[in-house]
Amino acid sequence: MSTGQGATPRMVEVSGAEALWLLEGSSRGRLVYVRRDQAVVRPARHLWGTGRLLVRAPAAVGALPGAVSYHVDEVDERTGEGWTVTLTGPVDTVTEPHEAAHYRRVLPGWAHGPHDAVLRVRPQTVTGFRLTAPGAAR
Repeated sequence: MSTGQGATPRMVEVSGAEALWLLEGSSRGRLVYVRRDQAVVRPARHLWGTGRLLVRAPAAVGALPGAVSYHVDEVDERTGEGWTVTLTGPVDTVTEPHEAAHYRRVLPGWAHGPHDAVLRVRPQTVTGFRLTAPGAAR
């Protein structure tokens, strides 16, 4: 198999605005944080609005640090083309009962009970990349 220049996949960085646009158009991602010196990754659903990311994830609220990352991507397995976005920032729990109930209605969860968190992430950094498959037209 040739490993020439045409076979090299490419990652092209996108602007923060485009990254947020990609994130807004999706609904599933992964909540990422560190607990006891180990990375924890949880499946999650999200909504973007008013400069905040609302996330519902199976995470123990008391175990969350003050800041988290949230990762979303869509990659076509056949072509390898797609995009990836990572947002990082401070997190707080949605505790107001009516607001939390609203987000539980609109964001399906994976677990119910103490590990069913509704979170608000205030983005401080947003990075995104478009992925181009080997041999794709440029």
